[in-house]
Amino acid sequence: MGFNCGIVGLPNVGKSTLFNALTKAKAESANYPFCTIDPNIGIVNVPDERVDFLVEHIKPKSVVYTTIEFVDIAGLVKGASKGEGLGNKFLSHIRQVDAIAHIVRCFEDSNITHVDGDVNPERDIDVINTELLLADMEVLERAISRISKAAKSGDKELKEKLSVLERIYAQASEGNMLRKIVTKDEYKYISDLSLISVKPVMYVANVDEGSITVDNDYVKTVRKIAERENAAFVKISGKIEAELAELSKEDAEEFLNELGVDKSGLESLIISGYGLLDLITFFTAGEKEVKAWTIKNGTTAKEAAGKIHSDIERGFIRAEVVDFDTFREIKSMNRIKELGKVRLEGKEYIVKDGDIVYFRFNV
Repeated sequence: MGFNCGIVGLPNVGKSTLFNALTKAKAESANYPFCTIDPNIGIVNVPDERVDFLVEHIKPKSVVYTTIEFVDIAGLVKGASKGEGLGNKFLSHIRQVDAIAHIVRCFEDSNITHVDGDVNPERDIDVINTELLLADMEVLERAISRISKAAKSGDKELKEKLSVLERIYAQASEGNMLRKIVTKDEYKYISDLSLISVKPVMYVANVDEGSITVDNDYVKTVRKIAERENAAFVKISGKIEAELAELSKEDAEEFLNELGVDKSGLESLIISGYGLLDLITFFTAGEKEVKAWTIKNGTTAKEAAGKIHSDIERGFIRAEVVDFDTFREIKSMNRIKELGKVRLEGKEYIVKDGDIVYFRFNV
């Protein structure tokens, strides 16, 4: 199963421009709302210097990076939860993603109309968050009404679920995004409801070229909101990213140097999306192939083996593990084995980010 991140925002904040640059695909981008109706999906490689290092020293025949999927969801407008614009369709698309990248317009441009007339990040964020909360409250209302009938039978678990839903509903009514208030224990009671405002979020400030190295006031506002909500934050310039997407790797690096930044905003966005989903990477590495694999943080060695093939999970004997820092220092798998620095781990071992793993199995 792949992991995905939905790109949301008001119309004309630069979502499709960013998405196009991100995937070098060409989502239709036009200066009017609703040109992106069906979500466009782009799968991108997650940049990882560790993969490059492994390739340089192992010289495999092929290399495979981990990927993350971005879904470009059409612009959400005020009243979407009541079906305004193409509200219901958009909301159902957002329900299906694992995390949300909320693009906020932080630039002035008289050629690109703002759906509410002027640039105001706080209001824009509030419009989207309110719509997502209203949509969730509707789902919660229906669930509460359904469960309160069923809970009359005296079922203890249903009563517990009902009290959790009622608490969460009360919080949502006060305008609290659910991701801030739902505890780990409570999550099991709502996981089947596909609530939107419980999903992890990163705020992405889309800026003009001049604000790449120095924050403008709009960006400062978005940063503060992200901090307050304990959300991730990324600053990006859709215009610059669109230009970078057309350049070769060397020219793009030169362009970034001239701008005085060490990596593109999209690279930060991809890495941030990966972190937002609580994903980590382990590697399999040999002369045939160096491959990066995506797993959820907390995955056991046996489950990680299943990512490669169900037979390996079924016949799991042990995992031979080298941490990446050891490889960085010694630069040779054979030498690492000679020095006895390969660890043998059992099926309950929790795989760490950067582990290089060889699975022994018998089917």
